[in-house]
Amino acid sequence: MCQFFPPQRECISIHVGQAGVQMGNTCWELYCLEHGIQPDGHMPSEKPTGGYDDSFTTFFSETGTGKYVPRAIFVDLEPTQQSP
Repeated sequence: MCQFFPPQRECISIHVGQAGVQMGNTCWELYCLEHGIQPDGHMPSEKPTGGYDDSFTTFFSETGTGKYVPRAIFVDLEPTQQSP
């Protein structure tokens, strides 16, 4: 018997420069809000109504401790600028 496993998609976001890093921070805050991931990387234990949706795994990796971290690279070569 042959089983079909849908392909897993993984995206890595790259944010470059001061503006890129600032926009990236804002985008990732929104992604966390949309998928219910808390600022510490944990997802609340209560299940959402309407079934389980694992679409967030395209943009987040789960660590061994159950935290979700963004698949993202932030690059800024200006030493005097700091991200919020």
